[in-house]
Amino acid sequence: MAIDPNPAPLGECDSPAAVLAFVRSRRAVADRAEVELLEAAVAWASMHSVDCLDDAACLPGAEGEVAIAGPGAPLVTEFAPLELGAALGMSSDAARAMLGEAVELAHRLPKTWAAVRAGEVPAWRGRKIAANTLSLPADGAAYVDQHVHSVAGKIGYAALDRLIEEAQVRFDPAGAEEKCRAAADRRHFDLDTGRVSFGGTVVVDGELDLADALDLDSAVARGARVLGELGCAESLDVRRSLAVGEIARRQLALDLDTTPTQVASLSKRCRPRQVVVHVHLTEAAIAGADGLHLARVENSRSFVSADQVKTWCASPDTQVIVKPVIDLADVTHATAYEVPDRMAERVQLNNPTCVFPWCTRSARRGDNDHVVTHRHEREGPPPDDGEYGETTDPNLAPLCRTHHRAKTHTRWSYAKVDETTFLWRTPNGIHLRRDHTGTTIVG
Repeated sequence: MAIDPNPAPLGECDSPAAVLAFVRSRRAVADRAEVELLEAAVAWASMHSVDCLDDAACLPGAEGEVAIAGPGAPLVTEFAPLELGAALGMSSDAARAMLGEAVELAHRLPKTWAAVRAGEVPAWRGRKIAANTLSLPADGAAYVDQHVHSVAGKIGYAALDRLIEEAQVRFDPAGAEEKCRAAADRRHFDLDTGRVSFGGTVVVDGELDLADALDLDSAVARGARVLGELGCAESLDVRRSLAVGEIARRQLALDLDTTPTQVASLSKRCRPRQVVVHVHLTEAAIAGADGLHLARVENSRSFVSADQVKTWCASPDTQVIVKPVIDLADVTHATAYEVPDRMAERVQLNNPTCVFPWCTRSARRGDNDHVVTHRHEREGPPPDDGEYGETTDPNLAPLCRTHHRAKTHTRWSYAKVDETTFLWRTPNGIHLRRDHTGTTIVG
């Protein structure tokens, strides 16, 4: 059944068939818009290819060239993804991924790209195929393109994954064995401390060698059983999670004796747990007033209850270190270009991440930027307003290295409204507001 390009407005849909007609029409419009965004990304990459370097929005000699797609695809200027990301409302990394996949489709997967543009393959499927061919040589990408494009729009997500992998293996049978050996590189064990629940828990995810997984499962099961024998009344799942913590603390204490008789004495020999928590509390919480009080955990960008922090610190295995309180509203000055440690700490506590639009990289791993250029950073005549910036709190902001370089060497610019609010302008005149709530496009 054909899709009605002009369905009745949703408010006038008085039957299930009418609602479904409206949904199909809007879905078709959204799919077409996604394709047009990829086409725009290809055009943007073309305007910022190394052949157009002189026309790019950067200062002469300051911007390099990067490969964002596979071998043989055009190179683009280093900061090309940044402003595209600003226009799309996404981070620079996400914009770079999208731009690379669009260029990969247009230049190395022509059959798949034609199917995407014709509406036969959804844009998200085209991007997925492109993401999987970025590391292949040109003939490898062509092989995948030939064998995938005709069915990519007709099969499920998992089937598409298998088909891409099969095409990659068939292209290079001699490398299949090497691919199997390289599969070990996929092994990982991640603790997502960047997303801590209100209850103080984190998600653990991993992919292990089978033998290692069996050994770990056996150790966790044994620890859970012993905890139960010692009187722990929690469920088996909870006791298994507690056993993992006991195993970790035993390793930190360098207790290499793994016999079951040692499990019961783990708590007596574990290394003190060091938890560094920057806590922001209300006066009521400090005074111990009744009610629920929250603590913000800076290194995980989350919050937990003040009672949870008390629980952590009250453990006999926990070493508590009290650090001096820094007044976040204080303003100090330094005569040198270098930022003093205490001033840098205040800047990072006020803004825990890079203040570039949509960036979430940690401020502690970035640079302390002088919003108004310091004399030390500039040679030749002073800025347009004739004034240099000082090393003082109102003139400092944390930027990751990529965005610091973009601000320094291209026509990106920003102003600091207050300690957590920044107004940015892209080289082509898009205005954005970055504050503690996130980033918004304002013009």
